[in-house]
Amino acid sequence: MNSENFQNHGEDSLRKNYKLAFLVALLIAMLAIYTLKLFSMQIVEGAKYRSQSVSISSTVTVIPAQRGEIFDRNANLPLVINTDSFAIDIIPGEIPEGYYDTVVLKLSEYLGIDKSVIDKKIPKRLRRTFSSIEVRTNVPFNIISNIAENAADLPGVSWRNKPVRNYVETGSMSHIIGYVGDITSEELNLMYNRGYSRNSIIGKTGIEKQYDELLQGKPGRESRTVDVHGRILSDTPILEPPQSGKNLVLTVDTTIQKLVEEALGERVGAAVVLKPATGEILAMVSYPYFDSNIFSTAEYSAAYTRLTNDPNKPLLNRAVNAVYPPASTFKTIMVTSILSEHAIAAEKKIECPGRILYGDRVFRCHVGYPGHGNLDLKNALAQSCDVYFWVVGRDNLGVETISSYAKEFGFGQSLEVDLPAQSDGFVPTAQWKERRFHEKWLGGDTMNMSIGQGYTLVTPLHVANMMAMVCNSGKIYKPHLLKEVRDPAAGNAVIQKVEPEVLHESTVSPEVWKEVQADLRYTITDGTAIYPMHNKTVQIAGKTGTAEVAGYAKDHWHSWMVAYAPYDAPPENQVVVATLVEAVNKWEWWAPYATNIIIQGIFNDQTYEEAVNALGFRYLMKQRGRRE
Repeated sequence: MNSENFQNHGEDSLRKNYKLAFLVALLIAMLAIYTLKLFSMQIVEGAKYRSQSVSISSTVTVIPAQRGEIFDRNANLPLVINTDSFAIDIIPGEIPEGYYDTVVLKLSEYLGIDKSVIDKKIPKRLRRTFSSIEVRTNVPFNIISNIAENAADLPGVSWRNKPVRNYVETGSMSHIIGYVGDITSEELNLMYNRGYSRNSIIGKTGIEKQYDELLQGKPGRESRTVDVHGRILSDTPILEPPQSGKNLVLTVDTTIQKLVEEALGERVGAAVVLKPATGEILAMVSYPYFDSNIFSTAEYSAAYTRLTNDPNKPLLNRAVNAVYPPASTFKTIMVTSILSEHAIAAEKKIECPGRILYGDRVFRCHVGYPGHGNLDLKNALAQSCDVYFWVVGRDNLGVETISSYAKEFGFGQSLEVDLPAQSDGFVPTAQWKERRFHEKWLGGDTMNMSIGQGYTLVTPLHVANMMAMVCNSGKIYKPHLLKEVRDPAAGNAVIQKVEPEVLHESTVSPEVWKEVQADLRYTITDGTAIYPMHNKTVQIAGKTGTAEVAGYAKDHWHSWMVAYAPYDAPPENQVVVATLVEAVNKWEWWAPYATNIIIQGIFNDQTYEEAVNALGFRYLMKQRGRRE
C-alpha cells in the first residue's frame, strides 16, 4: 500500500471512531436525561403526580344503600322507615390551595354550625385528599338551595340525596330498636375490613346495632373517567347499583307493647312479656325512655347531653341492663330447691313469731309481731313468710345449694338476648365473699340470700326467664327479639327464621315442677297477691316481691311481680309477665296491679283503659292521681 492510500485509510478510520464516540456520547446523554426525568417524576414531583392520580380515582361516587326497615311481629306495621334527606360532601383536594378556611367558613354559615364541626370531620392530614368526605347529614332542601345558588364560592362542596332513619314508633320502643349515627374513627378502625367507610351510618344501640350488618345493605358505585382538572372524559358512567339492606321482623307485638307501656305508666321501672315456650319477647318496656329521632337532628349533641345528665337515666334499658335484688320472687327458686333436695318435708310447719334472733341481730318478718304463726311450705310461699325461708335456707339448704339452684334458673349469667348490651346479674358464693371482702360467709348472709336480698342481683328479664322455666317444667329458651329476616329485593320473602333455642335444661324432676306450679297458683288465690292479682277471666300463677334498698326513705322499696297465665294451659299458650317498679317511686305496690292489667289486656284483647275498668281498678287511678 503506497503512502497516499495509507493516509486515506487512516483518515477513514479516524472518522469512524469519531462517529462511534459521538453515538456513544449521545446515548449516554439520552440515558442521563431519561434518568434525570424519571428521578424528577418519581422523587421531585412524585407528590404532584400521586395527587393527580388520586384526583382521577376520586371520580368514583358512592351511592348509599337503603337501610333495611324494621317491623313488628305481624310484619304489617313498620317501626322504622327511611325518609329522603340530603347530605353535604367535601372533596378537600378540589379546594384551591390556601382557600380551605374561607370555603369551610362559608359552608358552616349556610349550615348554621360552627366551623370546628367541619374541621373535625376533615383533619389536616386529609385536606389534600381527593376522596369525598361527608360533613353533614339530614340537611333540609332550603339550605341545599342556598348552597346551590352560591356553588361558585364553594369549590369542592357537593350534595346528594341520603335517606334518614325515621322512627315511627318511639316511646318505649326506643330501648329495643335503638338509633343510628355517624361511624367514629375508633369504630372505623375495627370495622373497615367489613366494608364500612368513613361516611357510614351505623347502629349505635338496640336492634340497630345488634343487626347492623343485615340492615346496612351494600353501597353502589358510579365511576367516570376525568382529567386531572376534573373534566369528564367519558360520557357513559360505569354503574354498580346499591343493594338494599334486609328487613327485620321483630317478636314484639306493638299492641301488647303499648298496653305494657300504659300499665307501667310514668313510673321508673321495667316490664317484660315473654313467651315461655319459644323465648320470644312480646313486649319490653323501660321507663323513662327517649325519642330515637333526636339522633337524626342537628341538635343531637345537646339532646344526648341532656339525656346522659338526667338522674333517671332514660338511655338505660332497665329490662336488661339494670340489676336489682330479686326480693321474694327468689322464693320460687327456694321452693324448687327445697322440694328437689328434700331439705324439709313440704307438710312440716315452722313457726313464724314475726322475728328471729340470730347472732347479735334481730331479723324481722315483713308482717311484724306476732307473725304468721305455723306455716308449711305452700303457705310460707303464699304468705311470703321470711322466717320460714330464713330458717330452711340457713339450716337445711346452705349457700352452695341455693347458689347452685339460682344458676340453674339462669341467674348470674348472660341470657344471650339479641341486644348489644346486657347484664349477667350476680349470684354470690362463700368463696366469692372471702376473695372479695376477706370475710367469712355467715349464716346471716345465707338468710338474706334466702329471701332474695343481700348480694344477689338480677335484671327483670332474668326474673321473667326464671318463671319461664317453671312454665316449661325445667327448660329455658334463649330470649330473643328477632323473629324473621326478609329480603326486600325478593318481594320481602323470608330468608331466615329464628327457631327456639334451649339455653338451659334442669335436672329437677317433673313432679317437683308440678308442685311448684301448684304452689304459685295458690299464692295468687290465697296469698299476698289475692286482691291485686284477682282475675275472673284467666287463671294466674306467680309471686310478688318487695326489695329493701339502702339509701331510700322508709316508704320506698322496689316492687316486683312475676306471673304467668293461663295457669291451666300448655306452655305454648302461656305468657310470662315480669314487672319492676323502682324504689325511686313512692311506694304504692303497683307491680302486681300493672301485671294483672297486662294479663287481662292480652287474654281479653283489651286496651289499657278497658282492662282497668274490667278489673275494677279505676278507683286506684283516682286515688293516686296517676294518668288514666
